[in-house]
Amino acid sequence: MPDARTLNDQAPDHAPYDALLLLSFGGPEAPGDVVPFLENVTRGRGIPKERLAEVGKHYFLFGGVSPINEQNRELLAALRKDFAEAGLGLPVYWGNRNWSPYLVDTLREMVEDGHRRIAVLATSAYAGYSGCRQYRENLADAIDQLIGEGLPEPKVDVLRRFYNHPGFVGPMVEATLAALADLPAVVRDGAHLAFTTHSIPLAMAESSGAPEDPARGTPGGAYVAQHLDVARLIVSAVAEADGVFGRPWELVYQSRSGAPHIPWLEPDICDHLEALREADAPAAVMVPIGFVSDHMEVKYDLDTEAVAKAAELGLPVARAATVGADQRFAAAVRELLLERAATERGETPERCAVGSLGPSHDLCARTCCPNPRAPRPAAAEL
Repeated sequence: MPDARTLNDQAPDHAPYDALLLLSFGGPEAPGDVVPFLENVTRGRGIPKERLAEVGKHYFLFGGVSPINEQNRELLAALRKDFAEAGLGLPVYWGNRNWSPYLVDTLREMVEDGHRRIAVLATSAYAGYSGCRQYRENLADAIDQLIGEGLPEPKVDVLRRFYNHPGFVGPMVEATLAALADLPAVVRDGAHLAFTTHSIPLAMAESSGAPEDPARGTPGGAYVAQHLDVARLIVSAVAEADGVFGRPWELVYQSRSGAPHIPWLEPDICDHLEALREADAPAAVMVPIGFVSDHMEVKYDLDTEAVAKAAELGLPVARAATVGADQRFAAAVRELLLERAATERGETPERCAVGSLGPSHDLCARTCCPNPRAPRPAAAEL
C-alpha cells in the first residue's frame, strides 16, 4: 500500500476517527492476580476457585505474570511511534477485556478526553466467536455502562481482520526462516512446519465467519480457512527464500481448555509431534500463526510443554517468533486505520491483502460468529 502521506506531504487524513483503541485479552501481572483474572475469563460458567487455581498453575510457573500486558505496552509504543513518524496525529489508548487496564475504564477515559469516534484494533487476527464477536460484545457492554453513568455514547468501529495483511504475514515468514536457521544444518532442509493456533470447539469453528464470507463452506469454516491461507503463504515464501520446495506442513492446534466430551479442533501440537517422530521426520518448526504475541499460551504450551515433548521424543524442534511489536505490523495497523477512515468518508481506498481470500469485511453481520450460549448485543455490526 502506498505511504500514507499525501503528495504535498500533508498529514494523513484520519477523519472521522479521533482516537484508536488497542483492545486485547489481558493477563495477570502478579501471583495474586491469577485466580481473579481467571474468574473474569470464565465468568458465568460456575467454575470453583479450586479448579481455577489448578488451571492457573501455568501462570505460577512464570511467577504469576503473563507476558501479554508487557507485550501490549510494547505494541502501544510501536503504534504511537509509527503514527508520529507518519504524521498521523491520532492518540492511541489501550484497554483489556479481562484485566487492568480494563476496557470500560479506558473507554471512559477516552470519552472524558473528548473522543467520540473511535477505531478499534482487536489483537486477534481471525474470524471466530472468541476472536471477534466476543470483543464486540464486550465493547457493547462497556458502552452501555458509560451511558448508564451519564456519559456521551461513543461510536466505535473495529478494524477488519488483519491475518492476510502483508504487515502480519511478512514478519511471520521472516520468523519461520530464522527458526529454521536455528535447527542443526543436517536436519534443516527436511524439517516439517507445524502451524499452530488456538483450538476451539468444532461447532464454533464451523460457524465462524459470515454467511456471505468466501471462506464459508470450506472444511472448518472461516477460522480454519483463514489459517490455512496464511500457512500456504508462509510455506510458499519460505520455499522461495531458502530454495527448499515441497517442505511438509500441517495446521495443528494447542491450548484446548474445554470439556472432554465436546469435539474440538485437532490434532494437538504434542500429538502432532509424536506423529512426526513415528514418521521419522528429522525435525520440526512450530509457527504460531494464531497468536499476535508471545503470551502465556505460546510460552507454556509451545516453549514449555511442546518443547519438553519434542525432547522426550528426540525430535529437534524450533519455534518461530510471533509478530509482536514489529514495525511492519505497526505500519499495517496505520494502513488499516487510514483505509477504514477513507471508506467511512465515502472513498474507495486500496484494501491491501495477500492470499486467496481477499480483504475481510469492515462490518460483521448479526449472524457472524454467533455466541455459542445465547445471542447478546454486539457493537460494530450491520
